[in-house]
Amino acid sequence: MMEYARGTTIYATQNLSVEELDYRINGQGNSIGSLLLHIACVEEVYQILTFEERDPTEQEMKKLRAGLTLGDSAFKESEGNAASFYLEKLSKVREMTKFQLKQKEDNWLDEEFPFGPEHLANNYFRWFHVFEDELNHRGQIKLILSYMKRHKDSK
Repeated sequence: MMEYARGTTIYATQNLSVEELDYRINGQGNSIGSLLLHIACVEEVYQILTFEERDPTEQEMKKLRAGLTLGDSAFKESEGNAASFYLEKLSKVREMTKFQLKQKEDNWLDEEFPFGPEHLANNYFRWFHVFEDELNHRGQIKLILSYMKRHKDSK
């Protein structure tokens, strides 16, 4: 499922220009580049949370914060990057996820940890959440692409 989700994200974005990756509807909100950065950062933070069973350090958060929080900080960090930048980032983080998953026994998926202030979640759910988040943002990407196309066609 994770590979399918990633494949559809890559298919939707691999041939976009820098201008398309940086486009924001009405000059506001998230760009496609920001969303791709977010997808990679979410996966990376979940590697730390699940494989290393710890919270990210301040140094790690400094690297990931803009991508995790989105908004203007993510746009500033992602602006001007080509599709290859995001594809490489997504590929590297996924390679590490697959490597780490291969090191785990199946019962690791059932181990529970706090998930928010009042809930527990097992590792299976936590990784489901990672690709669920990617699918939601891929929907946003498709919406932005559709809006961009309609806007270009009406000019």
